Amino acid sequence: MKNVRWATAALTVIVAAGLLVAAASARVSSPTKQAASIQACALLPDTTSSTRYTLFDAPYLKAAFKAAGVSATVVNAHNDPQKQKSQAQQCLAQGAKVILLDQLDATSGASITNLAVSRGAKVIDYDRLVVGSKASYYVSFQNPVVGKLQANGLIAALKARGKYSQHPVIAELNGDIKDNNAKLFKQGYDSILKPLYKNGTFKLAKSGDQWTQWSATVARTEFDQMLAQNGNKIDAVLAANDGIAGAVVASLKAHGLKSIPLTGQDATPTGVQFILAGWQSGTVYKSVRREANAAAKAAIAIIKKKPVPGVNGKVSGTKSILLTPVWITKKNYTLLFKEGFLKKGQVCNGIYKKYCK
Repeated sequence: MKNVRWATAALTVIVAAGLLVAAASARVSSPTKQAASIQACALLPDTTSSTRYTLFDAPYLKAAFKAAGVSATVVNAHNDPQKQKSQAQQCLAQGAKVILLDQLDATSGASITNLAVSRGAKVIDYDRLVVGSKASYYVSFQNPVVGKLQANGLIAALKARGKYSQHPVIAELNGDIKDNNAKLFKQGYDSILKPLYKNGTFKLAKSGDQWTQWSATVARTEFDQMLAQNGNKIDAVLAANDGIAGAVVASLKAHGLKSIPLTGQDATPTGVQFILAGWQSGTVYKSVRREANAAAKAAIAIIKKKPVPGVNGKVSGTKSILLTPVWITKKNYTLLFKEGFLKKGQVCNGIYKKYCK
């Protein structure tokens, strides 16, 4: 009887040990199962520099991957470089073979790229190039052209108001100095404006060339200070995007000033509303649908081991797919509706409805 009890106890120990081993195996195997759960990952930067990442990029990328039958995740770092790297690590742990990276700054962007490449994944720089990184491809717009469109749009608005020949005072509110795209935009508009400053056609406002970190709050503070230093006499503003332009509009209204020639970028609903109401001269339309689809096609081709379509150049040695931007004014804003970039109801509502065609 005693031997039976010992045998029973031993059996119980063996069974318990077996269960523990099985449980441990299950815990070990679950990450393995998770590791194969996605093929592609898109890392978007924030929701504050532009509304585009929530309104356009995320849904377009998700739809493109879904249509191709490619498992993918699209995440936003909310302006936190460490969070973006953590998201990259998680994507790689889930088995991602391609990373679409819209980096927050060059240092974190290079770190994420190096990590991905070390894990055997390919990186596509999306919208913003990480200069000198190991990315396989770059998908964006002709960014210096964006700046040239803005400068030419500002000049056209000054001429339309009879201000061009009156030595107008110009202010420049740039994007984020850490963003290579912002530098390229500035390169584009300064290639046109600097010669005009030099020959005296235009005057650069006192403290009139500032970087804003892509923050409307920072832009508002900077423009308020510009107005104070220039006696409220600023005749036009080269604003790098619609969010910054909105800050200028708010400042002008707060100071009881009239509208002035003002540029933008991203063709946001608010930006187009300001154009229709006469507060903003124009905005640069970059079809995010085309950009997202081009990037998704590149990722899908890599995953399916096919040639990447649409490559039409190199930027800093990286094979690139570069798309063409369009300048939007009151004359052609309906193009945004025709191409499905915006819905008419997003723009033509409330007090702005009366301005629509």
